Formats: sequence, structure tokens, C-alpha cells
Amino acid sequence: MEILAKVRGLSARLPATAGLGPSAAENGNHGRLHASIETAKPRDRAVMRLASIATAAVFVLFVRQVSAAGFERATVPDPMDKPLEVSIWYPSAAPISQQRDNPAGQSLALDGPVNGEHLPLIVVSHGNGGSSDSHADTALALADAGFVVAAVTHTGDNYRDESYPASRWMVDRPRHIRLVLDYLLKTWRGHNRIDSLRVGMFGFSAGGYTALVMLGGIPDVKRSIAHCAEVPQELVCKLGFTRDFANPIVAAQLSKGWVKDPRIKAAVIAAPGLGFEFDPASISRITAPVDLWAAAEDKSVPYATNTEIIRNALRSPVQFHSVEKAAHYAFLKPCDAQMATALPKLWARLCVDVPGFDRIAFHAQFNAAVVSFFNSRLVSDQ
Repeated sequence: MEILAKVRGLSARLPATAGLGPSAAENGNHGRLHASIETAKPRDRAVMRLASIATAAVFVLFVRQVSAAGFERATVPDPMDKPLEVSIWYPSAAPISQQRDNPAGQSLALDGPVNGEHLPLIVVSHGNGGSSDSHADTALALADAGFVVAAVTHTGDNYRDESYPASRWMVDRPRHIRLVLDYLLKTWRGHNRIDSLRVGMFGFSAGGYTALVMLGGIPDVKRSIAHCAEVPQELVCKLGFTRDFANPIVAAQLSKGWVKDPRIKAAVIAAPGLGFEFDPASISRITAPVDLWAAAEDKSVPYATNTEIIRNALRSPVQFHSVEKAAHYAFLKPCDAQMATALPKLWARLCVDVPGFDRIAFHAQFNAAVVSFFNSRLVSDQ
């Protein structure tokens, strides 16, 4: 991974887009998105929903022509580990830049003024081995629509450093999100512009696991041990994620301390990892609305042993989407073509989609749907 330092100037830092586990490329050949609403709604409500998504997409395009979203890198103290690296996108009245002047390769107003009042906040948790830039395009779409977006690079589970075992990052990841929320709501220079009652979360893969814990889900290591004994071909089992779960000390550490964060009012969760590990009863007690996404051809985080378990256990309002022929990494930001030359192995594993699957076109739909969901669920009283 040391080669990554040599390509920091590329507009798509592919290692920042990793998911749960370093599996081989999973390719799909169709960008069509299928959505089903778990809670039955009349036909006219479905039409209104599609219209709202289209409106969100048009709004995003309009705003981008007028001004640039603000962007800054922040360092959040962690009393138990190294400081956390956080990327923050936010509404700004600064003129749009003609330069791709930030590490995510976007035209942004670096450290520009924060514009607006009572702004909603979205915290983002990347997949295993990713970074705060893994979902930069989704973050930008949200910022253009009036959201503050804070994405953390999880210590010990990122593209530069994957040294922490799952037994550690399972506990650390939710703690990181709480620290980032504390910082954005109390310390960040724009904290007084954020509406603390309008907070949501976006999580992909291991980040989806993180979001479920934040909403009240409780992992059960005994379920993981049993699952990997029964389904050893599951990627996380083959990679040894659960290798130390039977250790009494580790098991004791993972059997307590799971705390719901009531500040998070809604969540978008894509291809959640370790779905088989959660106590279904704890998932059924989640009350926050969830927008749940699955890739139909996901082999890294198979639907039947992960997303489907969560989908069936949730009792809160759920919207479910299955992206036909898409694989696990379809939810990551589209890659820059330069990566094919700079990092060919990573390009082949994470960026190459078979002919017919258009990741850019899919993300235009996906990002608009994410904006629409949060706009409908994080309603302002102001």
C-alpha cells in the first residue's frame, strides 16, 4: 500500500474506496436500479417519491452551476488512540472553483465560509480499508443540497493501515462516530449553524455495520463463531475476521458496551457487513427510518447472510433497493481513469465493471435518492 502515497494527486484515490474485505473484483452488467418500499404506499405516493428524487437531482445540478461546496480537513482528538482524520463538506456561498483543488479531486471552496442556518448533518462511515474520501461524490451531492457532511477515516481500518483486528475495529468504529458527532456539534467552527436535531448517518459495508450499532443494533460474537463454522466460505470468515472471537477476554470485551446514539435520526445503509452477527431482536428495536441498499451480485457481502437478515429484522420504516447486476463496490465513488495505470491491481479489483454497468449513471440516481431520503426524514422545525 506504500505506493498510494505516490498517487495522492489523482482525482480518485482508489484505496479510499475499499469495502468490507479485499475480495476479487465483482462485476455487474446493468445499471438499472430497482427499489421496493417495505411499507406499503399508494401508487400516487410512489409517483411523488420518484418526482422528489428527480427534483433533488435537478436542484443539485442547479446549485453546482452557481457556487462551490465548502471543504476542509479536520483532526478530531481521540483520547484512546491517534487523532481522527475527518473530511467535511458543507454549503458555501464561495464561487465555484475551476480547479480540482482538493484530495478528492473535486472543485470545492477549500476552507470557505459556511453558508446557511439550521443545517442538517450527515456522518459517513467507510468500508473496511477505505477512507474519508470513499464516498466523496455522495458527500458532495449532499453538501450541494444543503447538508453538512463529515466523513471519518477509521484508525487501524483504512487504506494506509489495516492493522487492527475486527475485534478491535468493531468497538472503535462506533466510538469514532460519536467523537466526530461531538466535534461537529460542539467544536467545529460551523457548529452553531448545524441543527442538532437533524442528524443522519451514511454507512457502507463495514460502515453499514457501524451505522447499525449506532442505531441500536447489538453484535453477538457467538453468532459470528457459529456462522463461520457453518458457512466458512463467507469472505469475512475466510479472511479470519472472527479468529479471536473465541478468546474469553475478547469475547467479554465484545459482549458489552454497545450503546445506541439517539442523536442519529435516520440512516442510509449500503451493503451492510456482518449482518449475520447482529442479534435480530436488537435490530427489531431500531426506531430510526432506514434506507437500505443491496447489490444484487454482491459476493463480498452476500445478500442472504447480511442485508436480508437486517431487512427482515427491521421494524422501523424501511425503504429497500436492490441494484440489479451490481457488485459490492458499485456504491463507491466512480474511479478516475488514471488509476488504471497508477494502480492496475486495485483498479481491476474495485473499479472495473463489465460492459453494460454504468457506475457514473447509477451514482447520479443513487446520490439523488440519498438526498431525497434525508430531506424527507430530517425535517426542520424552523
